[in-house]
Amino acid sequence: MLERLQKYIADCGIASRRTAEKFISDGRVSVNDKIVTTLGTRVNPLVDNVKFDGNVIKQIEEKIYIMLYKPKGYISTVKDDRGRKTVLDLLPEIQQRIFPVGRLDNNTEGLLLLTNDGTLTQKLLHPKFKIEKTYLVSIRGRLGSDELGSLRHGISLSDGKTAPAKAAIINYNRETDCSKIEMTIHEGRNRQIRRMFEAVQHDVVSLKRVQFAGVTLKGLRKGEYRSLTNDELLQLNYIINGE
Repeated sequence: MLERLQKYIADCGIASRRTAEKFISDGRVSVNDKIVTTLGTRVNPLVDNVKFDGNVIKQIEEKIYIMLYKPKGYISTVKDDRGRKTVLDLLPEIQQRIFPVGRLDNNTEGLLLLTNDGTLTQKLLHPKFKIEKTYLVSIRGRLGSDELGSLRHGISLSDGKTAPAKAAIINYNRETDCSKIEMTIHEGRNRQIRRMFEAVQHDVVSLKRVQFAGVTLKGLRKGEYRSLTNDELLQLNYIINGE
């Protein structure tokens, strides 16, 4: 049975399908000892010899699904050539090769999923599924009704107008002159929440993701992680497959 090379790489737990495509384009993948750079190349997992960076890779048997409460100061990558701390430094007991589902920037904390299931990762990140992510945002100043309306209708950014967001004001603290906002979006643009608030003239003081695809941080403290429950996996499956 033939399957796309990038899917095979993802199913081997090397990286997400999107990252696997970059690995292929960069010439880091070979099939039967020949470098392959053409996206969409198909392989037979039972017959073909696939290597990544010169090492043979095989599809993994056991899939694992981890939820991490990421603190600030960690980057959402498997490794960093600048020597910065990565989220994998928080999971030293996990021996299998896993990778983050999407990213939270260095100064953002909260819920981050990690897995070796490349197919699930691809679906959770694909725009067509419109996977919702909810954040608690602390901003400078009081958010006005017009600004709140702009967030709800979409903000014009340098890379185009955002989709409408769900936004609600939780409270305003007079002493600190800060507002706390709950925001739900389904896009995944770089620094999107921060840029949306900058566009309405408010600086973000802190940003925390509290929900991803119906899964919440309940029961975790900063830096802690756990495996997803069967109910949470069923929730993810329902969202992306409708069953």
